Amino acid sequence: MRRLLLATVLTACAGCPDKSATEPTHSSSVEPSVTAAPSVTASSAPFAAQKIMREGHAMGTHLTFVAFTTPAVDAQAVNGAIDSAIAEIVRIEALMTTWQPTSDLSKVNEAAGKRAVGVSKESYDIVAEAVHASEISEGTFDITFESLHGLWKFDQDLDPHPPSEADVKAKLPLVNYKHIKLDAKATSIMLDAPGVRISLGGIAKGYAVDRAVSVLDQAKITSFYAQAGGDLFTRGKKPDGTEWQAGVHDPRGPEGSFFALLPTSDHAFSTAGDYERAYIANGKRYHHIIDPRTGFPATASRSVTLWAPTALLADELDDAVFILGPEKGLKLVESIDGVGAVIVDAKNTVWISERLKGKLMVRGAPTDGL
Repeated sequence: MRRLLLATVLTACAGCPDKSATEPTHSSSVEPSVTAAPSVTASSAPFAAQKIMREGHAMGTHLTFVAFTTPAVDAQAVNGAIDSAIAEIVRIEALMTTWQPTSDLSKVNEAAGKRAVGVSKESYDIVAEAVHASEISEGTFDITFESLHGLWKFDQDLDPHPPSEADVKAKLPLVNYKHIKLDAKATSIMLDAPGVRISLGGIAKGYAVDRAVSVLDQAKITSFYAQAGGDLFTRGKKPDGTEWQAGVHDPRGPEGSFFALLPTSDHAFSTAGDYERAYIANGKRYHHIIDPRTGFPATASRSVTLWAPTALLADELDDAVFILGPEKGLKLVESIDGVGAVIVDAKNTVWISERLKGKLMVRGAPTDGL
Protein backbone atom coordinates (compact mmCIF):
# COMPACT_ATOMS: atom_id res chain seq x y z
CA MET A 1 0.00 0.00 0.00
CA ARG A 2 1.35 3.39 -0.96
CA ARG A 3 2.35 5.38 2.12
CA LEU A 4 1.70 9.13 2.01
CA LEU A 5 4.40 11.44 3.20
CA LEU A 6 4.42 13.31 6.48
CA ALA A 7 4.77 16.94 5.49
CA THR A 8 2.28 18.41 7.93
CA VAL A 9 3.88 18.97 11.34
CA LEU A 10 1.85 20.10 14.32
CA THR A 11 3.66 22.34 16.72
CA ALA A 12 1.90 20.48 19.51
CA CYS A 13 3.97 17.43 18.54
CA ALA A 14 7.41 18.95 19.01
CA GLY A 15 9.60 16.41 20.72
CA CYS A 16 7.56 13.42 19.58
CA PRO A 17 9.53 10.20 18.98
CA ASP A 18 10.94 9.61 15.51
CA LYS A 19 8.04 9.42 13.06
CA SER A 20 9.86 6.70 11.11
CA ALA A 21 9.29 4.15 13.87
CA THR A 22 7.92 0.91 12.49
CA GLU A 23 6.56 -0.80 15.59
CA PRO A 24 3.46 0.30 17.51
CA THR A 25 4.03 1.72 20.96
CA HIS A 26 0.39 2.20 22.00
CA SER A 27 1.75 3.75 25.19
CA SER A 28 0.09 6.68 26.91
CA SER A 29 1.91 9.84 27.80
CA VAL A 30 0.25 12.41 30.05
CA GLU A 31 2.19 15.62 29.67
CA PRO A 32 2.18 18.73 31.92
CA SER A 33 -1.29 20.13 32.33
CA VAL A 34 -2.68 23.23 30.66
CA THR A 35 -4.82 25.37 32.94
CA ALA A 36 -8.17 26.26 31.46
CA ALA A 37 -10.40 29.14 32.49
CA PRO A 38 -11.89 28.83 36.01
CA SER A 39 -15.41 27.49 36.29
CA VAL A 40 -18.29 29.76 37.20
CA THR A 41 -18.18 28.54 40.81
CA ALA A 42 -15.71 30.89 42.46
CA SER A 43 -14.89 28.47 45.27
CA SER A 44 -13.98 25.56 43.03
CA ALA A 45 -10.45 24.91 41.77
CA PRO A 46 -9.80 25.55 38.06
CA PHE A 47 -9.85 22.48 35.85
CA ALA A 48 -6.38 21.48 34.64
CA ALA A 49 -6.58 19.74 31.25
CA GLN A 50 -4.12 16.91 30.68
CA LYS A 51 -2.46 16.43 27.31
CA ILE A 52 -2.31 12.77 26.31
CA MET A 53 -0.23 11.57 23.39
CA ARG A 54 -0.42 8.07 21.93
CA GLU A 55 1.37 6.49 18.99
CA GLY A 56 1.04 3.36 16.93
CA HIS A 57 1.61 1.83 13.52
CA ALA A 58 -0.96 0.70 10.97
CA MET A 59 -1.63 0.92 7.23
CA GLY A 60 2.11 1.05 6.60
CA THR A 61 2.54 4.32 8.44
CA HIS A 62 3.00 6.01 11.79
CA LEU A 63 -0.05 6.97 13.87
CA THR A 64 -0.12 9.89 16.30
CA PHE A 65 -2.96 11.00 18.54
CA VAL A 66 -2.89 14.01 20.86
CA ALA A 67 -5.96 14.80 22.96
CA PHE A 68 -6.83 16.88 26.01
CA THR A 69 -9.00 15.76 28.89
CA THR A 70 -12.12 17.71 29.82
CA PRO A 71 -14.16 17.93 33.04
CA ALA A 72 -16.41 15.24 31.56
CA VAL A 73 -13.73 13.01 29.97
CA ASP A 74 -10.79 11.98 32.16
CA ALA A 75 -7.43 10.49 31.13
CA GLN A 76 -8.68 6.91 31.40
CA ALA A 77 -11.60 7.67 29.09
CA VAL A 78 -9.35 9.49 26.60
CA ASN A 79 -6.95 6.57 26.47
CA GLY A 80 -9.84 4.16 26.00
CA ALA A 81 -11.19 6.25 23.14
CA ILE A 82 -7.79 6.35 21.45
CA ASP A 83 -7.53 2.56 21.82
CA SER A 84 -10.85 2.30 20.00
CA ALA A 85 -9.71 4.76 17.32
CA ILE A 86 -6.56 2.74 16.66
CA ALA A 87 -8.62 -0.45 16.52
CA GLU A 88 -10.88 1.19 13.95
CA ILE A 89 -7.90 2.04 11.74
CA VAL A 90 -6.63 -1.54 12.02
CA ARG A 91 -10.09 -2.82 11.06
CA ILE A 92 -10.14 -0.65 7.93
CA GLU A 93 -6.65 -1.81 7.03
CA ALA A 94 -7.80 -5.44 7.10
CA LEU A 95 -10.61 -4.61 4.67
CA MET A 96 -8.65 -2.47 2.22
CA THR A 97 -5.01 -3.57 2.23
CA THR A 98 -3.39 -5.30 -0.72
CA TRP A 99 -0.91 -7.08 1.56
CA GLN A 100 -3.37 -9.63 2.96
CA PRO A 101 -4.91 -12.21 0.60
CA THR A 102 -8.17 -12.19 2.58
CA SER A 103 -8.88 -8.48 2.11
CA ASP A 104 -11.60 -7.18 -0.19
CA LEU A 105 -9.06 -5.58 -2.53
CA SER A 106 -6.88 -8.67 -2.78
CA LYS A 107 -9.90 -10.73 -3.79
CA VAL A 108 -10.85 -8.17 -6.45
CA ASN A 109 -7.31 -8.12 -7.83
CA GLU A 110 -7.11 -11.91 -7.88
CA ALA A 111 -10.29 -12.08 -9.98
CA ALA A 112 -9.20 -9.42 -12.52
CA GLY A 113 -10.46 -10.27 -16.00
CA LYS A 114 -12.48 -13.21 -14.66
CA ARG A 115 -15.44 -12.18 -12.53
CA ALA A 116 -17.01 -9.58 -10.28
CA VAL A 117 -16.33 -9.88 -6.55
CA GLY A 118 -18.78 -8.94 -3.82
CA VAL A 119 -17.16 -6.69 -1.20
CA SER A 120 -18.17 -4.91 1.99
CA LYS A 121 -20.25 -1.75 1.64
CA GLU A 122 -17.32 0.27 3.04
CA SER A 123 -14.83 -1.02 0.50
CA TYR A 124 -17.33 -0.54 -2.32
CA ASP A 125 -18.05 3.05 -1.27
CA ILE A 126 -14.36 3.99 -1.07
CA VAL A 127 -13.63 2.48 -4.49
CA ALA A 128 -16.66 4.35 -5.88
CA GLU A 129 -15.34 7.57 -4.33
CA ALA A 130 -11.93 6.89 -5.89
CA VAL A 131 -13.56 6.52 -9.31
CA HIS A 132 -15.35 9.84 -8.76
CA ALA A 133 -12.02 11.46 -7.88
CA SER A 134 -10.62 10.12 -11.16
CA GLU A 135 -13.53 11.60 -13.08
CA ILE A 136 -13.11 15.12 -11.66
CA SER A 137 -9.31 15.16 -11.92
CA GLU A 138 -8.77 14.22 -15.58
CA GLY A 139 -7.78 10.75 -14.44
CA THR A 140 -4.75 11.99 -12.49
CA PHE A 141 -6.01 10.25 -9.37
CA ASP A 142 -6.25 6.61 -10.37
CA ILE A 143 -6.21 3.60 -8.04
CA THR A 144 -5.24 1.30 -10.94
CA PHE A 145 -1.70 2.71 -10.59
CA GLU A 146 -1.16 -0.53 -8.66
CA SER A 147 -1.00 -2.27 -12.05
CA LEU A 148 2.58 -0.96 -12.27
CA HIS A 149 3.48 -2.85 -9.11
CA GLY A 150 7.02 -4.19 -9.26
CA LEU A 151 8.34 -1.64 -11.75
CA TRP A 152 8.93 1.18 -9.28
CA LYS A 153 10.54 0.30 -5.96
CA PHE A 154 10.44 3.01 -3.30
CA ASP A 155 9.61 1.07 -0.14
CA GLN A 156 11.42 -1.73 1.70
CA ASP A 157 12.37 -3.02 -1.74
CA LEU A 158 14.06 0.28 -2.63
CA ASP A 159 15.98 -0.01 -5.87
CA PRO A 160 17.43 3.29 -7.15
CA HIS A 161 17.20 2.22 -10.79
CA PRO A 162 14.17 3.40 -12.77
CA PRO A 163 12.47 0.89 -15.07
CA SER A 164 12.93 1.14 -18.81
CA GLU A 165 10.45 3.07 -20.91
CA ALA A 166 9.64 -0.17 -22.71
CA ASP A 167 8.71 -1.93 -19.46
CA VAL A 168 6.49 0.95 -18.39
CA LYS A 169 4.88 1.20 -21.81
CA ALA A 170 4.02 -2.51 -21.75
CA LYS A 171 2.00 -2.16 -18.54
CA LEU A 172 0.61 1.33 -19.04
CA PRO A 173 -2.62 0.19 -20.79
CA LEU A 174 -3.59 -1.51 -17.51
CA VAL A 175 -3.57 1.85 -15.73
CA ASN A 176 -6.99 3.37 -16.35
CA TYR A 177 -9.80 3.79 -13.86
CA LYS A 178 -12.28 2.86 -16.59
CA HIS A 179 -11.18 -0.75 -16.11
CA ILE A 180 -13.12 -0.64 -12.80
CA LYS A 181 -16.70 -1.85 -13.16
CA LEU A 182 -19.01 -1.15 -10.22
CA ASP A 183 -22.35 -2.76 -9.45
CA ALA A 184 -24.04 -0.79 -6.67
CA LYS A 185 -26.95 -3.24 -6.34
CA ALA A 186 -24.64 -6.21 -5.82
CA THR A 187 -21.94 -4.12 -4.06
CA SER A 188 -19.48 -5.85 -6.36
CA ILE A 189 -16.35 -4.74 -8.19
CA MET A 190 -14.85 -6.17 -11.34
CA LEU A 191 -11.57 -5.34 -13.06
CA ASP A 192 -12.24 -6.00 -16.74
CA ALA A 193 -8.79 -7.13 -17.86
CA PRO A 194 -6.19 -9.59 -16.53
CA GLY A 195 -3.28 -7.82 -14.86
CA VAL A 196 -5.27 -4.79 -13.71
CA ARG A 197 -4.79 -4.17 -10.00
CA ILE A 198 -6.14 -1.54 -7.63
CA SER A 199 -4.78 -0.11 -4.39
CA LEU A 200 -6.44 2.32 -2.01
CA GLY A 201 -3.12 3.58 -0.66
CA GLY A 202 -3.96 7.05 -1.96
CA ILE A 203 -7.32 7.34 -0.21
CA ALA A 204 -7.85 4.72 2.52
CA LYS A 205 -5.73 6.45 5.17
CA GLY A 206 -7.82 9.58 4.81
CA TYR A 207 -10.97 7.52 5.34
CA ALA A 208 -9.36 5.78 8.32
CA VAL A 209 -8.49 9.13 9.92
CA ASP A 210 -12.09 10.27 9.50
CA ARG A 211 -13.32 7.07 11.15
CA ALA A 212 -10.88 7.58 14.04
CA VAL A 213 -12.12 11.16 14.41
CA SER A 214 -15.69 9.86 14.59
CA VAL A 215 -14.70 7.52 17.43
CA LEU A 216 -13.12 10.39 19.39
CA ASP A 217 -16.09 12.66 18.72
CA GLN A 218 -18.46 9.99 20.03
CA ALA A 219 -16.36 9.87 23.20
CA LYS A 220 -17.04 13.63 23.60
CA ILE A 221 -13.38 14.61 23.34
CA THR A 222 -13.39 18.19 22.10
CA SER A 223 -9.71 19.03 21.59
CA PHE A 224 -7.48 16.61 19.68
CA TYR A 225 -5.70 15.74 16.50
CA ALA A 226 -5.45 12.39 14.74
CA GLN A 227 -2.71 11.66 12.23
CA ALA A 228 -1.80 8.72 10.01
CA GLY A 229 1.36 9.52 8.07
CA GLY A 230 0.62 12.63 6.04
CA ASP A 231 -3.12 12.52 6.74
CA LEU A 232 -4.26 14.68 9.60
CA PHE A 233 -7.41 16.07 11.24
CA THR A 234 -7.60 18.66 14.03
CA ARG A 235 -10.62 19.08 16.27
CA GLY A 236 -11.47 22.20 18.26
CA LYS A 237 -8.90 24.41 19.95
CA LYS A 238 -6.37 23.74 22.66
CA PRO A 239 -7.57 24.31 26.24
CA ASP A 240 -5.86 27.71 26.43
CA GLY A 241 -8.02 28.89 23.52
CA THR A 242 -5.30 28.86 20.87
CA GLU A 243 -5.67 27.00 17.59
CA TRP A 244 -3.60 24.07 16.48
CA GLN A 245 -0.77 25.18 14.21
CA ALA A 246 -0.07 23.06 11.14
CA GLY A 247 3.32 23.43 9.50
CA VAL A 248 3.82 23.02 5.75
CA HIS A 249 7.02 21.07 5.12
CA ASP A 250 9.92 22.55 3.16
CA PRO A 251 10.34 19.94 0.38
CA ARG A 252 14.08 20.56 -0.06
CA GLY A 253 14.83 21.62 3.50
CA PRO A 254 16.13 19.52 6.40
CA GLU A 255 13.84 16.82 7.76
CA GLY A 256 11.20 18.35 10.00
CA SER A 257 11.57 21.88 8.62
CA PHE A 258 8.62 23.91 7.38
CA PHE A 259 8.25 27.19 5.52
CA ALA A 260 4.68 28.14 6.48
CA LEU A 261 2.19 27.79 9.32
CA LEU A 262 -1.59 27.57 9.21
CA PRO A 263 -3.75 27.95 12.34
CA THR A 264 -6.58 25.46 12.01
CA SER A 265 -9.55 23.91 13.72
CA ASP A 266 -11.98 21.24 12.52
CA HIS A 267 -10.20 20.67 9.23
CA ALA A 268 -8.09 17.98 7.60
CA PHE A 269 -4.72 18.09 5.87
CA SER A 270 -3.04 15.72 3.50
CA THR A 271 0.33 16.18 1.86
CA ALA A 272 1.83 14.69 -1.27
CA GLY A 273 5.55 15.31 -1.76
CA ASP A 274 8.46 14.08 -3.82
CA TYR A 275 11.08 14.12 -1.07
CA GLU A 276 10.95 11.01 1.15
CA ARG A 277 10.08 7.94 -0.92
CA ALA A 278 12.44 8.97 -3.66
CA TYR A 279 15.92 8.63 -5.10
CA ILE A 280 18.13 10.56 -7.48
CA ALA A 281 19.62 8.77 -10.50
CA ASN A 282 21.58 10.34 -13.32
CA GLY A 283 20.88 13.82 -11.98
CA LYS A 284 17.10 13.34 -11.89
CA ARG A 285 14.73 12.87 -8.96
CA TYR A 286 12.41 9.84 -9.06
CA HIS A 287 9.60 9.52 -6.52
CA HIS A 288 6.50 7.50 -5.71
CA ILE A 289 3.80 9.84 -7.07
CA ILE A 290 3.27 8.30 -10.49
CA ASP A 291 1.42 10.13 -13.23
CA PRO A 292 -1.06 7.51 -14.52
CA ARG A 293 -0.96 9.11 -17.95
CA THR A 294 2.76 8.39 -18.40
CA GLY A 295 3.66 5.70 -15.85
CA PHE A 296 6.54 7.87 -14.62
CA PRO A 297 6.85 10.17 -11.60
CA ALA A 298 4.93 13.43 -11.96
CA THR A 299 7.07 16.50 -12.60
CA ALA A 300 4.84 19.56 -12.10
CA SER A 301 5.18 19.89 -8.32
CA ARG A 302 7.49 19.33 -5.36
CA SER A 303 4.77 19.25 -2.72
CA VAL A 304 1.05 19.82 -2.31
CA THR A 305 -0.70 20.28 1.03
CA LEU A 306 -4.50 20.01 0.91
CA TRP A 307 -6.84 21.58 3.46
CA ALA A 308 -10.34 20.11 3.42
CA PRO A 309 -13.39 19.42 5.60
CA THR A 310 -12.58 15.69 5.75
CA ALA A 311 -9.38 13.68 5.63
CA LEU A 312 -10.89 11.51 2.89
CA LEU A 313 -11.38 14.51 0.61
CA ALA A 314 -7.91 15.88 1.35
CA ASP A 315 -6.31 12.50 0.73
CA GLU A 316 -7.99 11.87 -2.61
CA LEU A 317 -7.14 15.34 -3.94
CA ASP A 318 -3.51 15.85 -2.97
CA ASP A 319 -1.97 13.50 -5.54
CA ALA A 320 -4.32 14.74 -8.26
CA VAL A 321 -3.34 18.36 -7.64
CA PHE A 322 0.33 17.37 -7.45
CA ILE A 323 0.12 15.71 -10.87
CA LEU A 324 -2.06 18.37 -12.49
CA GLY A 325 0.31 21.15 -11.42
CA PRO A 326 -0.53 24.53 -9.91
CA GLU A 327 -2.77 26.05 -12.56
CA LYS A 328 -5.11 23.11 -13.23
CA GLY A 329 -4.70 21.89 -9.67
CA LEU A 330 -5.84 25.16 -8.12
CA LYS A 331 -8.78 25.29 -10.50
CA LEU A 332 -9.88 21.92 -9.17
CA VAL A 333 -9.31 23.03 -5.56
CA GLU A 334 -11.35 26.21 -5.95
CA SER A 335 -14.26 24.24 -7.45
CA ILE A 336 -14.85 22.27 -4.23
CA ASP A 337 -16.38 23.87 -1.13
CA GLY A 338 -14.15 24.19 1.91
CA VAL A 339 -10.97 23.08 0.14
CA GLY A 340 -7.67 24.97 -0.02
CA ALA A 341 -4.12 24.15 -1.07
CA VAL A 342 -0.49 25.19 -0.79
CA ILE A 343 1.61 24.09 -3.76
CA VAL A 344 5.36 24.24 -4.22
CA ASP A 345 5.83 23.77 -7.94
CA ALA A 346 8.76 22.28 -9.86
CA LYS A 347 10.48 25.68 -10.01
CA ASN A 348 10.12 26.18 -6.23
CA THR A 349 7.38 28.80 -6.60
CA VAL A 350 4.71 28.78 -3.87
CA TRP A 351 1.07 28.90 -4.95
CA ILE A 352 -1.69 29.57 -2.38
CA SER A 353 -5.38 28.97 -3.04
CA GLU A 354 -7.87 31.77 -2.43
CA ARG A 355 -9.35 30.17 0.69
CA LEU A 356 -5.96 30.10 2.42
CA LYS A 357 -4.83 33.61 1.52
CA GLY A 358 -4.77 35.69 4.67
CA LYS A 359 -4.67 32.54 6.81
CA LEU A 360 -1.36 30.95 5.81
CA MET A 361 1.64 32.48 7.58
CA VAL A 362 4.65 32.15 5.27
CA ARG A 363 7.92 32.18 7.23
CA GLY A 364 10.21 32.28 4.20
CA ALA A 365 10.85 30.81 0.77
CA PRO A 366 11.24 27.02 0.50
CA THR A 367 14.78 25.76 0.06
CA ASP A 368 15.76 25.26 -3.58
CA GLY A 369 17.58 22.25 -4.97
CA LEU A 370 17.20 19.01 -6.87
